[in-house]
Amino acid sequence: MAAVWGVLALNAALPSPGRASETASAVDRGRYILAAAGCLGCHTREKPKGAPLAGGRKLETPFGDFYTPNITPDPVYGIGSWSLEDFKRAMRHGRGPGGKVYFPAFPYASYTGMTDDDLSDLWAYLGSVPPVAEPARDHDLTFPFSLRALIWPWRVLYFTDGWTAEDPAKSAERNRGAYLANALGHCGECHTQRNPLGGLDRSRPFAGNTRGPEGKGVPNITPHPEKGIGRWSEGDIVYFLSDGTLPNGDFVGGAMTEVITNSTGKLTKDDLRAIAVYLKDLPSDAGN
Repeated sequence: MAAVWGVLALNAALPSPGRASETASAVDRGRYILAAAGCLGCHTREKPKGAPLAGGRKLETPFGDFYTPNITPDPVYGIGSWSLEDFKRAMRHGRGPGGKVYFPAFPYASYTGMTDDDLSDLWAYLGSVPPVAEPARDHDLTFPFSLRALIWPWRVLYFTDGWTAEDPAKSAERNRGAYLANALGHCGECHTQRNPLGGLDRSRPFAGNTRGPEGKGVPNITPHPEKGIGRWSEGDIVYFLSDGTLPNGDFVGGAMTEVITNSTGKLTKDDLRAIAVYLKDLPSDAGN
């Protein structure tokens, strides 16, 4: 009986799959969601250093170079003229206020799984940051990938509108981790192999990507004992996501350093543990 009560207490203590602390304000919760979703890194220009969330960062892909938009509340160059519903439509359905469909370099295929509460809180936080009057730069894509009309067949093949990360057969902790890793953190966007059309191989999630951001390989993070992180404990994963410490005492380098600095390093230990539980529960895969 004590064990049963312990499980019930643990489940009661965990937040719902998409909700930060109820005692925090919407802006504070939104700040946390912003970190979990990795918005700061993508929407802030690195070289030369730009204003936070003012966009302009170049994302190199096999289809050409994308430049991220300004998501500060500037009414002309940012999203200051948007409504909450406009924002939810963009995040959930990949469509702008005028109906323009977005290229899937914007990971709405993952963000579509976000909850209404988290989207509302994120919107509240974005409305609180200083507006920056910086125009967006046009994408520099190769033909025919520059044609927005091609996004429609891509969506039919690879976009599942409103999917959920919850599995009723799994624990609340594991489901929280799945939500953080798949919807908010969109980890699979980098850690899952893509086909020549840019679609994710969802039959082999998190098994690594031979050509990730800037053409570099991204590692396998399934529980495979040799090719993945199967020999890592849940504690190893928590420490790694907190500060980049590897199980051998070394530190991670490359793009993951920025992810930890701007995103996972700002998450609570409970949320990091939930991600670890989820990753250990993935199917083991030898990778590509």
